[in-house]
Amino acid sequence: MQDSPELKIGKRAFITTAGITFSLMVLSGILTRIIPSGSYERLTTGAGTAIVPGSFTYTEKVFLPVYKWFTAPIEVLFSASGPIVIVLTLLIIFIGGGYAILNRVGVFENIIAKIVGRFGGKRYLLVGAVSLVFMFFGSFLGMFEEIVPLVPLVVILSYTMGWDALLGLGMSLLAICFGFSVAVSNPYSVGVAQGLAGLPVFSGLPFRAAVFIFLYAVLCLFLVAYARRIERNPRRSPVYEEDRAMQSKYSRTVSPAGSPGKTAPGSGKGGKAVEKATAWFLACVGAILAVIITASLYRPFSDFSMPAIALIYLAAGIGAGFRGGLSRQEIGSTFARGVAGIAPGIALILMAMSVSFIISQGGVMDTVVYRASGMISGETPYLSAYVIYGLVLMMNFFIGSASAKAALLIPIITPLADLVGLTRQTMVLAYCFGDGFSNVLYPTNAILLISLGLTTVSYVKWVKWIFALQLIVLAVTGLFLAAAVLIGYGPF
Repeated sequence: MQDSPELKIGKRAFITTAGITFSLMVLSGILTRIIPSGSYERLTTGAGTAIVPGSFTYTEKVFLPVYKWFTAPIEVLFSASGPIVIVLTLLIIFIGGGYAILNRVGVFENIIAKIVGRFGGKRYLLVGAVSLVFMFFGSFLGMFEEIVPLVPLVVILSYTMGWDALLGLGMSLLAICFGFSVAVSNPYSVGVAQGLAGLPVFSGLPFRAAVFIFLYAVLCLFLVAYARRIERNPRRSPVYEEDRAMQSKYSRTVSPAGSPGKTAPGSGKGGKAVEKATAWFLACVGAILAVIITASLYRPFSDFSMPAIALIYLAAGIGAGFRGGLSRQEIGSTFARGVAGIAPGIALILMAMSVSFIISQGGVMDTVVYRASGMISGETPYLSAYVIYGLVLMMNFFIGSASAKAALLIPIITPLADLVGLTRQTMVLAYCFGDGFSNVLYPTNAILLISLGLTTVSYVKWVKWIFALQLIVLAVTGLFLAAAVLIGYGPF
């Protein structure tokens, strides 16, 4: 991001992330040569395609040609994951172009100025409030991919308050990931997993609500402590140099003490035109939230939610451009510049998605699941809970979809959990923990790469920033799993 209307993926951040994902592609190809091929039988259920427990057999070794390791980013477009990749690509294009238009007409500055006018003197309350909103949507509605269009807005809010891009990502991406992982009533993780495990859907909610409250407190302490640290010395920000242009552009909205500055809501860049454009954008945000809620309540609609959100964001940008006084030519040129700035992110997404594609094409995905699940039998309930946690963490590197991962793993680990005396409710809790938190850690997660691409933050700096927090979360969730085993979390 530079001091210009459009988003831009930095050259260094692109090269670093591309190097990491390319290395993972090669490693995945090597694994297909080492691990024996095998497969489970599958059947169609209400949650999709699920594995038949006990049906694993080794098959004739599949030797994926080496050249396919490198053509995978193209081939993935024509695979079963192709529609998802295409939708994510369109989302990147529409966000890049729409953001440039919205920023040019002053919509973001107008919204942020109003927020600062209300919360400018309550800086840390703002951190907690924004984080709570995103954690709520992740935990109760299963919102995660849908966060992408809102990331730039929260990052700009962070700049305006005198903070940095990392804190903006923490209040949005990190918060929604925490909520998604706790899964109080997340329909895509706990809903699907409990259904496959034969549990009443959304049962055991009070225990997960307690986890939600505790981890929300952990997140807020982490974010506020970081905010205080960079307030005392801005150079302690890992992205201090990268953020300087955006800081100079937006930090003028508030004074150093955090009170509203000279920029007034609706002032500058056309006055009434900016207000009209802002009203249009907020209406579109309302439509996006309506899509999210509908998808969480009516699962058949969930397959269409991301395309709908992408189109709404496109309409938000173009409509705001017209209402903000831009001509067709100005809208077109600004949109094109916005797309050009964010376009390298498409290559990163294709590379990230190809890792899972290579493993699947090599016929070793089921073998990995079979061997890992075998570690559960014969263990104590405590160790079994941790093994399930670790198994899901591992599989989340290759399979980002919560529901797809549940369909793959839950039918296998459910009878194993029964054998060792682990309640199914605890098993599902371990699954949810393993499914969620690593979404903001693994470079194979497309949403993480898109979100980072919308900011100045490289993947390496992001991982360094959250790594200690991830270790804390691992320890805390491990304690909650032990407590669940101790109390016989269930009663199922």
